[in-house]
Amino acid sequence: MVEMLLYLLSVLTIAIVLYSFFVALFFREEIQAAMTKDPAGRSYVEVLTLYPGLHSIVMHRLAHALRALPIPFLPRFLSQMMRFFTGIEIHPGAKIGRGLFIDHGMGVVIGETAVVGDNVLLYQGVTLGGTGKEKGKRHPTIGNNVVIGAGAQVLGNIVIGDNSYIGANAVVVKPIPPHSTVVGVPGRITQQDGRKIDFDLDHVHIVDPIMQTIEALEKRIEALEKIIKKPEKSAKGEGRMTRDE
Repeated sequence: MVEMLLYLLSVLTIAIVLYSFFVALFFREEIQAAMTKDPAGRSYVEVLTLYPGLHSIVMHRLAHALRALPIPFLPRFLSQMMRFFTGIEIHPGAKIGRGLFIDHGMGVVIGETAVVGDNVLLYQGVTLGGTGKEKGKRHPTIGNNVVIGAGAQVLGNIVIGDNSYIGANAVVVKPIPPHSTVVGVPGRITQQDGRKIDFDLDHVHIVDPIMQTIEALEKRIEALEKIIKKPEKSAKGEGRMTRDE
């Protein structure tokens, strides 16, 4: 019994070493993306062994290749196993670019016909989903260098332009041009004057155009109230002068 346990432990250790070597060799861009975009990433070994987002991408690459052969059942089995272990569900049919980083990852769902560009950052709870039961392309296409904040939902066959920034809990159902910030439900666009948005990891403190409009209206109401109060003061002053006379 002890010998069997030692044998299984040895096999498991060898498998982990070979897997780690494979990931380190072929997924350097994803590991570097995690090191760059996650301030909690303290070492190469920590990212290589403990980051669920990295492992879900590795298994997706394998499942996507098997689906292309095609090999039935096994690709979906791998994706569901990774969902069980990491909380991240990536359909084998999704097309994933280089340098994707899924931070924390729990609750992330990427649909069958989704396309994700290079150097994309996804936070926990993000859904790249479809709408309805139509066939064909029904999931979003995400451009390069896009940040999608925690809990954001990007739905339907739409395109999110390069260098765009989707705020936490936004719901996006319409195409987004490049270099844009999107906030709210439904998602509203704030143009960034054609400037690229850097990965500063702050997907909460972003400009909300609705709040800007409300603040502008509040200031206008205050100005109108001041104008209305001036005639009232003048009328009261004239009334006092009449009584004195």
